[in-house]
Amino acid sequence: MSDGVPADVAAEVERQHALIMRGTAYGDEGTRRVMDRELRARLTESLIEDRPLRVYLGVDPTSPDLHIGHCVTLRKLALFQHLGHQSILLIGDFTGLVGDPSDKDSLRPMQAAEILNRNAETYRDQAFKLLDPLTTEVRRNSEWLGEMSFGDVIHLASNFTVQQFAERDTFSNRIDAGQPVYLHEFMYGLMQGYDAVALQADVQLGGTDQTFNIMCGRTLQERQEQSAQVAVLTPILVGTDGTLRMSKSTGNYIGIDEPPNTQYGKAMSIPDDVIVRFFDYGTNVSDDEVDRIEADLNSGALKPMDAKRRLARSIVAEWHGDEAAQAAEEQWTRTFSKRSVPDDIPEAPIEFGGADTVEVALPVLLHDIGAAASRAEAKRLVSQGAVRIDDEVVKEQGTKIRNGAVLRVGRRKWYRIIPV
Repeated sequence: MSDGVPADVAAEVERQHALIMRGTAYGDEGTRRVMDRELRARLTESLIEDRPLRVYLGVDPTSPDLHIGHCVTLRKLALFQHLGHQSILLIGDFTGLVGDPSDKDSLRPMQAAEILNRNAETYRDQAFKLLDPLTTEVRRNSEWLGEMSFGDVIHLASNFTVQQFAERDTFSNRIDAGQPVYLHEFMYGLMQGYDAVALQADVQLGGTDQTFNIMCGRTLQERQEQSAQVAVLTPILVGTDGTLRMSKSTGNYIGIDEPPNTQYGKAMSIPDDVIVRFFDYGTNVSDDEVDRIEADLNSGALKPMDAKRRLARSIVAEWHGDEAAQAAEEQWTRTFSKRSVPDDIPEAPIEFGGADTVEVALPVLLHDIGAAASRAEAKRLVSQGAVRIDDEVVKEQGTKIRNGAVLRVGRRKWYRIIPV
């Protein structure tokens, strides 16, 4: 027994804590330490009192489809459910009218209620692919926000200052740029904060962009003499472009209801440097397996192309089954084989000296064979990831190349490497 906590309870707290905190992300180490400590305490109380924690994830149904980026937090919610806690899926049908400004550098369009209601139904059905529909508590925040008077809103607003909201990057950047920030956008943090009060939440899940809104909830809970919820924050999954956050509006998403061939093809298009991140946050592949994949990629035992095939199979198999994943892979392979290497590509002779491979200065080679107008342009193409050798992106200025390798520059320039 440690600090009055039975040994078996302490062991279970450590087990659950490790599972929950794996893969989380916080903006600063101080916040992480506070949330880490509070989560341990809340788990201990839950086990001793035999009271499941009330854990919620809020989603605004601003589009009809969920993508695998949404599933980062949904998986956490499913984990809490698996650990025996009460998972709550909150449909933001009222907050969605305003739209969350957290990840936006401009005014977000307001949505029509009928569109949000229609989208909410598809969100729930898609979320149940990860959550147990029999034990998931589904709520809509219009239940309480829609019933508030203007006096109630003023009372909520009195808990915060204009400076607290104006200092947020999403607002301060727009103010500095001379762009308007509308008063109703400030209301979003108030509304989401009150959701925590209405739900009497112990834990709220969200991406790192939700930190401010979740902290609003902690403030309002304390003012209402509730225990402040614990924030469990996860990273934002980048899209298939490897740069911007995954979003349907930017087109860089993999939808969970998209056809198998579409999912597979999109997964195969991601940049090599985000493969592990997609495995970690975009699939149901075990943590140990992801660690092995990362180690094999780093050691060179696993080629990026083969890793992406595994990734694409994993994504399709989760949402459509193993047979669909196999069929999608076969279809992609047939299509890729037809279009990957055009007929009669030009040959690029280089000196091998009798060896099978040789080290080359890639910008020099690209300029010499006419693939780039200058060595400076060649260096830029390499650094931008526009050069592939045997369909592997090469960003190093110096690299090894084999006899017979296929060199591709951009989308349309192809060369087969041969000895002089």
